[in-house]
Amino acid sequence: MPGPSLPLADDRAHLRADCARCAGLCCVAPAFAASADFAIDKPAGTPCVHLADDFRCGIHDRLREHGFPGCTVFDCFGAGQRITQETFSGRSWREDAELVRGQFALLPVVRQLHEMLWHLTEAAELPAAAALADEAVRLRADVEQTAAGSVDELTGLDLGALRGQVGELLGRCSALVRAGSRARDRRGTDLVGRDLRRTDLRGAGLRGAYLIGADLRGVDLGTADLLGADLRGADVRGADLSRCLFLTQPQVSAARGDGATRLPAAVRRPAHW
Repeated sequence: MPGPSLPLADDRAHLRADCARCAGLCCVAPAFAASADFAIDKPAGTPCVHLADDFRCGIHDRLREHGFPGCTVFDCFGAGQRITQETFSGRSWREDAELVRGQFALLPVVRQLHEMLWHLTEAAELPAAAALADEAVRLRADVEQTAAGSVDELTGLDLGALRGQVGELLGRCSALVRAGSRARDRRGTDLVGRDLRRTDLRGAGLRGAYLIGADLRGVDLGTADLLGADLRGADVRGADLSRCLFLTQPQVSAARGDGATRLPAAVRRPAHW
C-alpha cells in the first residue's frame, strides 16, 4: 500500500510535543534517579510527584529552579500525543489500568520513529541533496505509516533495522551537502571539554561526536552534520548553528546558548538561555 502524501513545508507540527493532548506519559513511564538532572528518585511507571490531575506539570515554568533540568531537555517529538490520542483513542493509563503497559512501552518506540520523521523531513528539503529528495519522501511515508501501527505491530518492530535504513539515507544526504568541506571527519570523536574556538568545523562530520562541555563560543559550524552529537553543556554562545544538519531540540536545549546563538528555523530558542 502506498504511503500517505505528505507536504514538506515544515510539516512537523505533529512532531512537536503538545502536552495538552498527552496523558503525561513522559512524567510517568521513564525512571530517573536523584542527580544533577532530577531532584528525586522516581521508579518507571510511577507518576512524578509534580504531575497534576490534568496531566500537566505543576512546576513546568520552574523546573530548573526546582532541580529538574533533565525535564527541560527532554522532547518526545510528539510521540506522547500520538499514543494518547490516536493509538489509544484519547484513553489514558489513569482510567484504564490495562493500558498502562501498552502506553508506556510505546513511548520510546514512537519517539524514535518521530525523530526519524523529523530528520527525513529535513533531508527531503535540502537543496544540495535534491537528488535524494524523492527517496527521503518515500521513506518518510513508510516511517509515518509504521508509526500509525497497532500496539502489537509497534512493540514487535525491528527498530534497529529501520533506524539503520534511515541513518544510511541521511548519511548520503549529508555527504552531498558537505561535499567540498575541508573540515576533518570527527564522527564519534571524544571532544569532551575541548576548546574548539579555533578549529575549523564548517561542514565537519560530527555525527555521534561527544561535545559535552566543549567550548564552541562564536564558532561557525556551517553545514556540520550533528546527527546524534552529544551537546550537553556545550557552550554555543554566539555560535552559528543555523545551517547545521540534523540538529534537534533536545540537543539545543542541553547546550548553553544565548541571544546571539543562531539556530535553524525549525528549532526553538530554549527559554533558559
